[in-house]
Amino acid sequence: MSGSLVIAGLGPGAGDLVTPQVTAALGRATDVVGYIPYVARIAPRAGLTLHPSDNRVELDRARHALEMAVAGRRVVVVSSGDPGVFAMAAAVFEAVEAGPPAWRALDIEVLPGITAMLAAAARVGAPLGHDFCAINLSDNLKPWSLIEKRLRLAAEADFAMAFYNPRSKARPEGFARVLEILNDACCDARPMIFARAVSTADEVIHIVPLPDARPEMADMRTMVLVGTSDTRVIERDGAPFVYTPRSVPV
Repeated sequence: MSGSLVIAGLGPGAGDLVTPQVTAALGRATDVVGYIPYVARIAPRAGLTLHPSDNRVELDRARHALEMAVAGRRVVVVSSGDPGVFAMAAAVFEAVEAGPPAWRALDIEVLPGITAMLAAAARVGAPLGHDFCAINLSDNLKPWSLIEKRLRLAAEADFAMAFYNPRSKARPEGFARVLEILNDACCDARPMIFARAVSTADEVIHIVPLPDARPEMADMRTMVLVGTSDTRVIERDGAPFVYTPRSVPV
């Protein structure tokens, strides 16, 4: 049997946001590899082996998947959201580059998914309607000094911003520093969107002006979006709409 490896995005949480392409790949799989809560989203069935693992063993997980694919298995590596956005696709290709020649000869396919950044933006309107950037605020794989540098430069360039992994129990002080930098660099009341567990039954969304944002508004299940100086809030009955115009005044 010829093996294959698919790296698939499961979307932000809701089952109907998983693409048909990903669903079909999972239906053909003999093995599914991924972080424990993501693998838990896959329904067990005859002929399918699930391989859940801890969140900090990405390269080990990638190597295990590649070894099984070389052995003839049809392997799917799952990530939440999109596998190419702070997720497993980069880890798999890092393992391929450093691994044996047989891994480079494998049939490897990346299947995109709806990332939390886009799902959160869609919930409130179009806050990412113009130039934007995404920053992972976890310092597990990069120094905090680099996070601060990129954050300040993005704010000074007036990008809309999307923050992944904003605040955890292990590093509660980091997001407080992020808010300090934003308030210093932006000096305005642009909107911030805190979208927790977007698309799931636990979804909660708060929209607040930057000066009113507090560290405790975010945790690891929260996607944080920051508008630009031109981002608009349309007040109405119910939740407001937030959008960033597609043009910038000269």
